[in-house]
Amino acid sequence: MSLELAIKEGIVLGLKKLYDVDAEIEKTVLQPTKKEFAGKFTFVTFPYAGRLKKAPEAIGAELGQFLQDTISDVSGYNCLKGFLNLEISDSSWVDTFKNILADPKFGFSTETKENVMVEYSSPNTNKPLHLGHLRNNFLGYSISQIMRADGYQVTMANLINDRGIHICKSMLAYTKFGSSETPESAGIKGDHLAGKYYVEFDKAYKKEIATLVAQGIEEEQAKKEAPLMLETQEMLVKWENNDPEVRALWTKMNNWVYDGFNATYKKIGVEFDQFYYESDTYLLGKDIVEEGLEKKVFFKKDDNSVWADLENQGLDQKLVLRGDGTSVYITQDMGTADLKYKDYAVSKSIYVVGNEQDYHFDVLKKILTKLEKPYAEGIYHMSYGMVDLPSGKMKSREGTVVDADDLVQEMIETATARTKELGKIDDFTEEEANELYRNLALGALKYFILKVDPKKRMLFDPKESIDFQGNTGPFIQYTHARICAIIRKAKEDGIDPSNTDFSSDIALSETEIEIITILSNFPKKVNEAATKYSPATLAAYVYELAKTYNRFYAETPIFKSEGELLNFRVAFCATVARTINEGMRLLGIVVPERM
Repeated sequence: MSLELAIKEGIVLGLKKLYDVDAEIEKTVLQPTKKEFAGKFTFVTFPYAGRLKKAPEAIGAELGQFLQDTISDVSGYNCLKGFLNLEISDSSWVDTFKNILADPKFGFSTETKENVMVEYSSPNTNKPLHLGHLRNNFLGYSISQIMRADGYQVTMANLINDRGIHICKSMLAYTKFGSSETPESAGIKGDHLAGKYYVEFDKAYKKEIATLVAQGIEEEQAKKEAPLMLETQEMLVKWENNDPEVRALWTKMNNWVYDGFNATYKKIGVEFDQFYYESDTYLLGKDIVEEGLEKKVFFKKDDNSVWADLENQGLDQKLVLRGDGTSVYITQDMGTADLKYKDYAVSKSIYVVGNEQDYHFDVLKKILTKLEKPYAEGIYHMSYGMVDLPSGKMKSREGTVVDADDLVQEMIETATARTKELGKIDDFTEEEANELYRNLALGALKYFILKVDPKKRMLFDPKESIDFQGNTGPFIQYTHARICAIIRKAKEDGIDPSNTDFSSDIALSETEIEIITILSNFPKKVNEAATKYSPATLAAYVYELAKTYNRFYAETPIFKSEGELLNFRVAFCATVARTINEGMRLLGIVVPERM
């Protein structure tokens, strides 16, 4: 039993015995005691004052005395108005630490929870991944790992947006301007090649619009009547009618893009258990459209287009199928949702998608609810804010995005330069050094993005992210490497970091107690991050642990300790390193053992 749980049980027992009040452990809240008062845990007695017709401070004094008399962990107490501050004995903190040390799976739930699917990345096959995609990938991968640690059965899925009008734009531009260029002949990755022609389409399309506007046509009408747009729509219809030539080009260009995506995924350290393709699921969506028409959930307009009327739910009418029979985004999303449930019987389907799609997912959930789908309630949009750079917002069709591959490479080069400046890797092989540079670069990038609340829009600063001081990935990585150096020295001196050969009577410093308190909160923080879908919660926890450990390191000459105190401090350091390692792993970040 954890120390916190033992105290909560004591409070529940005390309320019953002293006042005949029935309280629930789950609703009994302990707060950290403010630093200016003695104690570690604070229980608020104000809520009981009116009920018991007693001053909050009097309740605190009686309850504090009861806890001191009945729970060996409580060594003292003090009351300030309605705040009961409980002091904990050093021996209890040592025992708490021993329990953490003895449990190799500490922090990870032993409960088997429900099946969930986390869908993330979901790129379009008309362009390479960019900085915004990186936030998506890092969030999706991290929340998947965190939820697994909290006991959920997680499937990581990637829905590839491999069809539609935007894909046809790249394809059409390639047929017009490509001259049979290939990734090999161009010397660039396949996803970059497709992106190049997406940009070329936009340039040519804008010229056509300008020409039509100059002829006196309204701009909105010009966008619809531009020859390139008409040809693109024609190509989409041909694709849906399985035109052999269009399908062959589509397959060729998509395969180029998949090779490019896979290389990027490997580089940034994310993976998937399941791939879905919109080219498969859009047909399933059309079946659901037919079902919706039969159930009178959808209706047809004069142009044969199919719509859902959600006006009585505070939304608009939503197009679910075009008049020419071609599908829209929500068509395939309905099909994919159905397929996910049939494949994995998921009780919750989490979509990691930017907040510009908030309305879309609200509509999707409401439509599936009206269709009485059993999985509708489990749809959850993990909405996140956009990523900006000092230069402003990114636009992929204009070719102004920050390419993911280029950014990662730039980060690796920066990490290389910074590490060489420190001059501490002279004994590394070239392979070891390159691995370190990559881990530092990705650690900086991932941590900087994940430490921000997902719902917030953020400004990414590459220079700030790679700093070895402050709330950064490299600072935490360096802390881990520093502790690993201590462990290596201890082993050389014949000290086993897993040895529990120390008594509960050793005297602890305030910083050691603070760190044990932080360590003991690891399971709670994993659960909180999973419940809130917020890797930022875990990032803040790991930073607090690393920062507090560095204070301990500055205060404590570890190897000047002797006997059981030395054994304790070596085990203490090893446990901090283990927790940092596990916490950062759940963020998708590798922490080096040497730097």
